Amino acid sequence: QLQLMESGGGSVQSGGSLTLSCLASENTYGNYCWGWFRQAPGKEREAVAALDTDGSRSYADSVKGRFTISQDNFKTAVYLKMNNLRPEDTGMYYCAQRRRFSSCGSRWALPELYMDWGQGTQVTVSS
Repeated sequence: QLQLMESGGGSVQSGGSLTLSCLASENTYGNYCWGWFRQAPGKEREAVAALDTDGSRSYADSVKGRFTISQDNFKTAVYLKMNNLRPEDTGMYYCAQRRRFSSCGSRWALPELYMDWGQGTQVTVSS
């Protein structure tokens, strides 16, 4: 079973930057849709960004222009570069993969679209 492991979380002040990494336990040998989600205490999990099978990227409105999703050349890792962090970005960040050759498309923000999830990495932004 594929395992995903996130890292790179931490505590930063408002305006700071962090880069999250998501490593897969095996090479998935294909172009799959990857997503980053976050969940703040007492709130539902929300989609942050996605990298689709064709290389297109999608972002939540709240992070556009500040976050960037990318992938390594071997397709075993996905990254989330977060700049100009705000207190409202605080939460547990999860990566997820949809191991299907079909694209996520406009449904990229739906958690049920993804089959595999990591355990999460905590991001805390103080004002």
